[in-house]
Formats: sequence, C-alpha cells, structure tokens
Amino acid sequence: MGRKWNNIKEKKASKDANTSRIYAKFGREIYVVAKQGEPDPESNQALKVVLERAKTYNVPKAIIDRAIEKAKGGLDENYDELRYEGFGPNGSMIIVDALTNNVNRTASDVRAAFGKNGGNMGVSGSVAYMFDAAAVIGVEGHSEDAVLEHMMEEDVDVKDIVQEDDTVIVHADPEQFHAVQEAFKKLGVSEFSVAELTMVAQNDVEIPEESKDQFEKLVDALEDLEDVQQVYHNVDLGE
Repeated sequence: MGRKWNNIKEKKASKDANTSRIYAKFGREIYVVAKQGEPDPESNQALKVVLERAKTYNVPKAIIDRAIEKAKGGLDENYDELRYEGFGPNGSMIIVDALTNNVNRTASDVRAAFGKNGGNMGVSGSVAYMFDAAAVIGVEGHSEDAVLEHMMEEDVDVKDIVQEDDTVIVHADPEQFHAVQEAFKKLGVSEFSVAELTMVAQNDVEIPEESKDQFEKLVDALEDLEDVQQVYHNVDLGE
C-alpha cells in the first residue's frame, strides 16, 4: 500500500515542538469524544479507540486525564468536525480533518496553507472517493504468516497484512479495530506500535523528485495548523 506507518509516526513525533502539538491535538480529540458520549472508555467505544491511539504516541496520562475531567465538568466548549479536500503538486490528493470552535478561521487557514504551498482546495467529494476508511494496527515480534493464521482462527476479517521491518501491520475495516486488537492480545500483545483509524488511498502515486519538497512543505503546513487533527494523502514518498 506504499504507506510506511512507523516512518510516518516517527516523523510526526520527531521534534519536541511536534510532540507538544500532537499531545494538544489528542487532548482536544479526547475531550470532544468524551463529551459526545460517556467519559468512560468502557462504555464509550469511540473514546476507547482514541485512548488506544494516544498510547502509541506516548501521550502523558496527565493530558488524557485533564481532557476527560474537562468533559465531565460539562464546560460549554463546542467543536465542529470538519473535512476539507484538496490537491497538491502534480495532482496529488489530500484530505484534512479538523476540530474547530471557529469554522471561518479554520477554513481560511486551510485554504491559505494550500495556496501558499502549491496546492488548491477542492469541493466536498472531489478527493475522498479515492480513499477508504481503515483501521491500521501494528505489532512487533510476530511474523506475517503467524498473524494471518491467528486472525483467521479468531475469525477476524482483515483486508491486508504487511511486514514493515520488524513490525506486522494489519489493515481492516474501522469497525474491526477492537476485534483486531483483542485477537492480538490473545497472542500476548500488550503494546501496539501502530493503532490508527485513518484514510488509506486506493492507489498511491509517485510525484517527481523536484516536487517532493514542496509537497512535504504543504503537508507540514497543514499539520501545523492548530485546528487540524489529521492529514491524509495519496503520495508515496519512498520513506
């Protein structure tokens, strides 16, 4: 699938500033999900998924607890969930998911990030049809064949299983997120190197070498926006 999940995560968390940004984004997402349902992961499956994802980025317990307590407090702080679609250099496709308390600000910021970095915004539906929602879960210390056999034994429906260095990555439909994790736990797995609900491009594309720097600047500019939670794209950067 052309997507090196470990490399992507390492890049996102490679700098202290980026780490702080990631923690802030998780804090906001945890608050929103906890407020939408029960602030208890045992009764709020969406919250449980976010917390599992947060673990793979080593989000401090203090940040998680603060966000959940904030949701329990019933503060009137509302966020809209927004999705933007657009194009980068050489027709590359990008999806931007955001949580915001100021829709006009976020739309302006996202549009500016596209425009200043060789891209342009598209209309709703212009890009998303080329992506599929997916659960992506990875563990270390197991072989691809053993994981495939175990998933079949546990009757877990998966789309693909790939080996990335010493990590086995399972791709499945989003609703299979917990089933995949539970199957891994029966293998003795207690920590996941990757645990994401994401958008995976149906076909990755390559762009000319001279366009890669500009494309990465565009993605970085979008990810650096305070209101942006996730950025997905269809470019194989050869990482």
